[in-house]
Amino acid sequence: MKVLKIDHLGIAVNRIAEGKNFWTDVLGLKLEGTETIEEQKVTTAFLPVGESEVELLESTAPDGPIAKYLEKKGEGIQHIAFRVENLEAALDELKAKGIRLIDEKPRHGAGGAKIAFLHPKDTHGVLVELCER
Repeated sequence: MKVLKIDHLGIAVNRIAEGKNFWTDVLGLKLEGTETIEEQKVTTAFLPVGESEVELLESTAPDGPIAKYLEKKGEGIQHIAFRVENLEAALDELKAKGIRLIDEKPRHGAGGAKIAFLHPKDTHGVLVELCER
């Protein structure tokens, strides 16, 4: 598996309209727009930082994964995403190494990316996303 870089940090917020203020007004990052991923019940907003991005995540449904995260932990870092060269090969390799996968096969993510998540119980409590663009 070849990890190319940290692609983005996913940050759960109650509302993007309010959550973006620190990132834009204080740090001066530029909001690149929003995208809703219906099957994941989330709206995302990306703010580029060099070659990586901050991704703000707002739930679109009370039973969505971000809503559940916010309910348990409140706003904050929800996941870290690593860009990989070949997502399917990376998942096969990790599975062979005994790493539990939330996603056995890639699914559609924001910005046309293919994504898959690893189980936090095998990553010392960190929700890790792998993505291929």
